[in-house]
Amino acid sequence: MSASARAILFDFGGTLDADGVPWKERFFRLFGEEGVPVSRERFEPAFYGACDCLEGTIGQDAGFRELVGRVASGLAERLGEDPERLRRIGDRFAEDSLARLSESAALLSRLSERYRLGIVSNFYGNLGSVCREVGLAPSIGVAIDSTIIGCKKPDARIFRAALDALGAVPDEAVFVGDSPSRDMAGARALGMRHVWLRPGGAPEGACCPEDVVIARLADLERVAL
Repeated sequence: MSASARAILFDFGGTLDADGVPWKERFFRLFGEEGVPVSRERFEPAFYGACDCLEGTIGQDAGFRELVGRVASGLAERLGEDPERLRRIGDRFAEDSLARLSESAALLSRLSERYRLGIVSNFYGNLGSVCREVGLAPSIGVAIDSTIIGCKKPDARIFRAALDALGAVPDEAVFVGDSPSRDMAGARALGMRHVWLRPGGAPEGACCPEDVVIARLADLERVAL
């Protein structure tokens, strides 16, 4: 990365806990692998309902496994599925995520030697607790949780809150995320450079011609911005 980049902001879900695959897609894939028959048309509203109801209702000290377990139990309730099968799905989701988060913690530790780091996430009120639990907290200067701050990506205010906390301005910061509509669009609106984490790393669909697209979060260390 060039010396002009002083700060890097990261999305959380689908970025730090997976290489560009959102929670919804990962849960849906696990449904198939565990033999739980559900159409995407039924699954998607159930997933959004199971997640949305946690905003501001899950304790701020709740850890990652508790959060994932609550999503899984919410899916079981909304889809009328066996809670034990959904518990297994939640356990698999959490184990895979925690392994990725461990790798991300090591990456952010290395990056923190050169950059000011922060996390900006549409989350549930417990992002700070999760960051401490999974080892991200020592490397970051701020974790902005949409439920705590009262606005969500792509709202410019949530990005500005992170930049202000890091003492940075948009043109010296880079945002790394997996969502074109929330992460890339929000950063672009502020004039912040952005890196799209996309499985396969294909540039088609990037919001800006000069966008950097990476297939794995680990590739960020080899990117020149």
